Amino acid sequence: MDKSEISRRCFLTLSAGGAALIGLREQQANAAARISTKARIVIIGAGAAGTSLVNRLVDRLDGAAITIIDGRKEHLYQPGLSLVAAGLKPASYTVSSTEDWLPQGISFIDEAAVAIDPVAKTVSTAGGQAVEYDFLVVAPGLVLDHAAIEGFSLDLVGTNGIGALYAGPDYAAKTWEAASQFTEQGGVGLFTRPATEMKCAGAPLKHAFLIDDIASRTIGRDKFEIIYAAQNNTLFGVPIVSEKVRMLFDERGITPAYSNVLKAVDPGRRIATFSTPQGDQETGYDYLHVIPPQRAPDIIRQSGLSWADKWTDQGWVECDMRNLRHLRYPDIFALGDVAGVPKGKTAASVKWQVPVVEDHLVAAISGTEGTLSYDGYTSCPLITRVGRAMLIEFDYNNNLTPSFPGIIAPLEELWISWLMKEVALKATYNAMLRGKA
Repeated sequence: MDKSEISRRCFLTLSAGGAALIGLREQQANAAARISTKARIVIIGAGAAGTSLVNRLVDRLDGAAITIIDGRKEHLYQPGLSLVAAGLKPASYTVSSTEDWLPQGISFIDEAAVAIDPVAKTVSTAGGQAVEYDFLVVAPGLVLDHAAIEGFSLDLVGTNGIGALYAGPDYAAKTWEAASQFTEQGGVGLFTRPATEMKCAGAPLKHAFLIDDIASRTIGRDKFEIIYAAQNNTLFGVPIVSEKVRMLFDERGITPAYSNVLKAVDPGRRIATFSTPQGDQETGYDYLHVIPPQRAPDIIRQSGLSWADKWTDQGWVECDMRNLRHLRYPDIFALGDVAGVPKGKTAASVKWQVPVVEDHLVAAISGTEGTLSYDGYTSCPLITRVGRAMLIEFDYNNNLTPSFPGIIAPLEELWISWLMKEVALKATYNAMLRGKA
């Protein structure tokens, strides 16, 4: 039996195992005793975290008044944006309707939340509503601060060799327009990441690897140069993974530029300015991929929910890293990107955070203590070329925590890991949204 057949059998085994786990989750939900309560629960944000939690809570609580607040009409499957930006999926692959994922029996306010009063326990919306709560879950995602980069604006994406896949499906598609010209014409490609905390820190690497691979197949490696601007002196936050990426860069001729943070763009001249330990430096480019600084939405800082002694420039929610409960307002929980914890800004992190918040929230309603703990689990299917990826999973302590030990080696470029990203991940994500995984 050849390796490809073994890989196919492994993938089918893993897919079947995933389906079994989803079925087990449904059995557990049905078996869990429903709690009768009149508690008023408000969730800000109908992204992956808020939607997953609200679907689980309707299975656990009988009589609760649950309200979810979000002005976004569309739900975005953000893990798919890197595939769109490499021409591997259409923009529509990542888009669905927010309401389609929400359960019956809740209130959905399709307006933005604009203020939180944690003392009066109210949330104000853009339409002037004041919603009272007994428990609040903040899961609004984060803000991409494109304005922090001088000379850059989103209307530049797709022109002058500029890409920005994080900005949304249409921008990811425009990113491919710019990147595809680079893969056909060559030149210098600059790939950046911000100095702030960010969602899915592997995404900048995925895009660099994919464009490098595609260009090498179309025009050959002697026609282009890839420079990856790292925000510090490492390529990934987990040391052993950083070293593996360094080795792959060395093999493929990708140049790392350490402690180079994008500061400004001159699109007419195609010049990028970086802050470096030696001062500002200008670098010319034919393709530039921009990932801006990222921060919590203004509502978090303005409501006094942010950390006061760390991440002060970014405003992440002050919460316990194990149970995600606010340290000063115990009736408030943080979920997903906005949570001020050392790791955990991926969809896979949400999958493990949501049951923890559910457990502690239901326990608080019942007058008991929750028992589940979030260990910082984060997963990054790190694409290294079309058809190959490394399934990187780790915790707060940078320990590798493989879900399939002995089957998927986390630091090997595997076809099966690619399929987990390209095929299986969306089905698991959708099950998570429904509260079933």
